[in-house]
Amino acid sequence: MKKVVIALSVLALLTSCVSKKKYADLEARNKETQDLLNTATVKLNSCLEEKAGLTARVEGLKEHNQTLMATSKDMTILTAKGAENIEKALESIKEKDLKISRMQDALNKKDSVTLAVVTSLKSVVGLNDPDIEINVEKGVVYISISDKMLFKTGSYNVSDRAKSVLAKVAKVVNDKPDFECMVEGHTDNVPYIGNGILLDNWDLSVKRSTSIIRVLTNELGVKPEQLIAAGRSSYVPLVDNNSAENRAKNRRTRILVLPKIDQFYDMVEKEMKKQK
Repeated sequence: MKKVVIALSVLALLTSCVSKKKYADLEARNKETQDLLNTATVKLNSCLEEKAGLTARVEGLKEHNQTLMATSKDMTILTAKGAENIEKALESIKEKDLKISRMQDALNKKDSVTLAVVTSLKSVVGLNDPDIEINVEKGVVYISISDKMLFKTGSYNVSDRAKSVLAKVAKVVNDKPDFECMVEGHTDNVPYIGNGILLDNWDLSVKRSTSIIRVLTNELGVKPEQLIAAGRSSYVPLVDNNSAENRAKNRRTRILVLPKIDQFYDMVEKEMKKQK
């Protein structure tokens, strides 16, 4: 019996020893496994964080890409519109250049016509009379005739001597049916003493203009539709009205020979239509 008890005790001891060893081994393996698990968890969390960062970065890149695509589309539209605007601007510049060129041609023609009129007037009227002056200002031909040749002091009756000069002017005008003439009366600053018909220098300047126009139309065959009556009184003097000599210079009649400007514009319009 004693032997049996001893044997059982030994067996229990051996069993107990084996269990503790296995337990220790299991404990060690469990610890190792736990360490591996902890390491894996750390790595997993790190990977998850990295994934989250990469995901956010990808989303940012997607948004940036969408923005770039939209910008690229807008740039394409802007570029197309810009090219269209540039093309329109170039067409506009070409059109303006053409208009300028045609206008320049018209002005050159106008200048040529003006020169021809001046030459005709000077050859017909002559240059020896100091009371007659022919010049060109801003493309307009001016014939300035002293009042002492045209009228007596304070009168608006055209003198016979003046009619011979006006006949020469009428010849040139009649040769240019497409021209108009403005007859412009000027006085000095001495107040006009009215006679009941004329009140002042305004009336006198206009009346002298209409008197010359009646001679040109009634006696010299100029078409009335080519003539314009105008009076400037004393308000456009050539010199100061401070002496008798200067006042005599300011008393004058100017005949402006005017090409019909609308004809030159018509010419330009026709040229423009030809280009279309």
